[in-house]
Amino acid sequence: MDYQQTLIYINQLSIAGVTLGLERIKELLKRLGNPQKQLRCIHVAGTNGKGSACALLESILRHSGYKTALYTSPHLVYYNERYQINGVCISDEAFAKEITLVKKHCEQMVCDGFEHPTVFEILTAAGFHYFAIESVDIILLEVGLGGAFDATNVIENPLLSIIMSIGMDHMEYFGNDIQKITVEKAGIIKENCPVVLYPQKNLVYNKIVNICKEKNAPLYCLQKQVHKKVLLQNIEKTIFSVSTPYFQYDLIDLRLLGNYQILNCITVLLACHVLQKRGIFLKKETILNAITKTHWKGRMEIVHHQPIVLLDGAHNADGISMLAQSIQTYFKHKKITLLLGVLGDKEYEKMIQLILPLVDKIVLTEPDSHRKLNVQKLEEAIIPFQKHILKQIHVQKAYQTALSITADKDAVICCGSLYMIGTLRDYISLHSEVLL
Repeated sequence: MDYQQTLIYINQLSIAGVTLGLERIKELLKRLGNPQKQLRCIHVAGTNGKGSACALLESILRHSGYKTALYTSPHLVYYNERYQINGVCISDEAFAKEITLVKKHCEQMVCDGFEHPTVFEILTAAGFHYFAIESVDIILLEVGLGGAFDATNVIENPLLSIIMSIGMDHMEYFGNDIQKITVEKAGIIKENCPVVLYPQKNLVYNKIVNICKEKNAPLYCLQKQVHKKVLLQNIEKTIFSVSTPYFQYDLIDLRLLGNYQILNCITVLLACHVLQKRGIFLKKETILNAITKTHWKGRMEIVHHQPIVLLDGAHNADGISMLAQSIQTYFKHKKITLLLGVLGDKEYEKMIQLILPLVDKIVLTEPDSHRKLNVQKLEEAIIPFQKHILKQIHVQKAYQTALSITADKDAVICCGSLYMIGTLRDYISLHSEVLL
């Protein structure tokens, strides 16, 4: 298959949806020669913060001289974004070659009486094979959905497991119970393998402490022993210092915006401490330099000035809560136009309650997904807030509408769905020199 044929194949399979489980991916990888067993992995789970943690650690390891691989999901615009080596996305040709190989094994699996692998399993298997033949040193492996039964969880002996912020999301798969969600996320914890944990609510923290004890997995968590001082915080950067029982850093220059990114960064610094104990060579000055050079597309990303336009992939209640805090930090003296599109299976009413008090005008749209919530239903949830509401189902037109009603000195905040952010970023990149 060529690249376009590959996309058609993947999109056709996507209609089948998500089916969790490890049987199919294990069989598929066995037929590919179990490439995952050749890789040293850092496995990252959590509801929010996974992507930022992976981006920061990838930058740190790459700048430290390691050949890095980064596997993340979902992509914003192109599937190629999911596979990066030393910060460079896989080429169209290599992507098509990998998917073609995996497709052949999938078809043989069906002939042999096995279930056909899901799209995410196919993409994950292709990633493992690609990274193995490219002989990467370390792969940053982001969980796709949950943890225990996610396709990435076939790895047996990771260098490190990292669990970022845990909150309510994907309840259709894991239920409406934070403890059940925690157990699912903690499914990436392996016997005797160290775990770095983002500071959590006590209920979540205690559950993971018990799981780590059961698996004899050393746990590192800065639940309380963090002393940080923010020295500068604006839309260009955050400069802060931090002291913990494990490490101390002065004048960290972080270019990832958002109050929550400070704690994400501190968690990554804890991960660096553990990696050093595991024989990974990381120098303090290199770590600081790599943090400054880290960017993460579509997450608190400013793509336009006058007015400021901010794209943020916040798509669940916890993510919107973090975005709301950041709005109060960066834009408290500006009037906000909110461009909002959400999926119907999210806690959209709770998301609205968190962010609506901070905005002046709202433009509603619909993400490019069969799971989208239509603007009429979204409007019904917003009407009680008595805000000025405009509707435009096409994302690009909705963006132009939001710009047209926002003064140059104010801001447009775009959030609610990664599908919408991907569409917007692609559109803006064709009409702006700001995007990288």
